[in-house]
Amino acid sequence: MDMLEDTAGCACLNLRGAARAVTQYYDEILKPSGLKATQFSVLAAVAEEGPASMTVISNALVMDRTTLTRNLKPLMDKGLVKESKSKEDLRQRHISLTGQGKAALTKALPLWNQAQNQVIRGIGHARWQGMLRLLDEAVCLSKTS
Repeated sequence: MDMLEDTAGCACLNLRGAARAVTQYYDEILKPSGLKATQFSVLAAVAEEGPASMTVISNALVMDRTTLTRNLKPLMDKGLVKESKSKEDLRQRHISLTGQGKAALTKALPLWNQAQNQVIRGIGHARWQGMLRLLDEAVCLSKTS
């Protein structure tokens, strides 16, 4: 079909494919920690932002609240994060790391560093810095539409 010949250059298709490949790579290296790359990312965001509202954490992860809720459930079931009601607004939930969550993040961090360093080495530091800028621009595009 002629109308589909340009889809090979589709930004969405290519970014999602690259994200899946990189996620699989990180998952493999993180395996000894018992965490997947997505779980590590959520724990790191909660550690950085928390205790924080679902909105603050979902914004930090560029993730909608429904997806964040789905990603938090297994972490809550494992006792790695907990939720509590906001003192200012009882309708709002705050998410924070538990002691177990801090320990899991501490255990996973050296493995994450290994994966991160290998990816940057493979791409090249200068190209990685450029890529970060481009990815940030792509994220900003979605906020302006």
